[in-house]
Amino acid sequence: MSFFADKRREVMTHIEKYMLESMGTYLKPIDTNWQPSDFLPDSTSETFYQDIRILRDNAKDLSYDLVAVLIGDTITEEALPTYESWLAMVDGHSGSEEGGWMKWVRHWTAEENRHGDLLNKYLYLSGRVDMRQMEISTQYLIADGFDIGTGHDPYRNFIYTSFQELATNVSHRRVASLAKKDGDTLLSKMCGVIASDEARHAKAYKDFMNRIFEVDPNEAMLAFEDMMRKKIVMPAHFLREVGLKIGQTFGHFTDAAQRLGVYTAVDYVEIMQQLIIDWKIEGMRDLDDAGEKARDYIMNLPSRLLRVAERMKTPTIDYKFSWIAG
Repeated sequence: MSFFADKRREVMTHIEKYMLESMGTYLKPIDTNWQPSDFLPDSTSETFYQDIRILRDNAKDLSYDLVAVLIGDTITEEALPTYESWLAMVDGHSGSEEGGWMKWVRHWTAEENRHGDLLNKYLYLSGRVDMRQMEISTQYLIADGFDIGTGHDPYRNFIYTSFQELATNVSHRRVASLAKKDGDTLLSKMCGVIASDEARHAKAYKDFMNRIFEVDPNEAMLAFEDMMRKKIVMPAHFLREVGLKIGQTFGHFTDAAQRLGVYTAVDYVEIMQQLIIDWKIEGMRDLDDAGEKARDYIMNLPSRLLRVAERMKTPTIDYKFSWIAG
């Protein structure tokens, strides 16, 4: 166990140095980065009320499922305090506020914080949402916390964040397309820039994990196998509304996402396949017997899951969210 912990610390020291060097590649300068106010009606403008009316008119034609998915995405984005505290507990990093890991976590959180801020304000102005019910769900998601199966292991956490950022990119990108189709070009632009952030963050976490595979391929492979066996649990899995238990709302949220094609079981498999390619899993060397078996499991898993995904039926609409007004 001591060797295991020492190896993790040694690898994290290596990664932290690289993080500091590459932050400028994966995070944008704050002064010139987009902010929510760039997209929303300006409260100091003479046309403020007129702009709100236009926003509300465009939001009226958004489908019920699309509004439900957008609210679920927003609540998930708003639960950043949970994600930041979870990332800060990862083992092996220096713990220094100026060290690579803590500096990355703070700056990543700052970029991500804009997402929930922007979508929350949009939903408030849209007139489509019971904001109190949505706010209760947000507070629940932060207060309840979650267990995503990574423990405090940095390898498993990097695998999870790589997967999760790719998944949120897919979701926001699809919502952007559907919003445009429904005539809401403002919402489409907003979800588009959020998706762009998520794609950039995914590249960062995948890159960090690549560095881990380079210096500790066997343990990295075992961590990848473990996360794939457990299945990646999305933060939204812990969503709940008033009177419901943790996770009950998630099923209805994913039903809506699948009906729209925003995020499906096939997308899950395709993300896994992308990570296998990006991390060059098939040609990985320096593996022991356990590592080889782990790689075999990973390489065979997508085809198995794809067969299951293709047999899944599209769920029918049978649920009314407390979040949606009217």
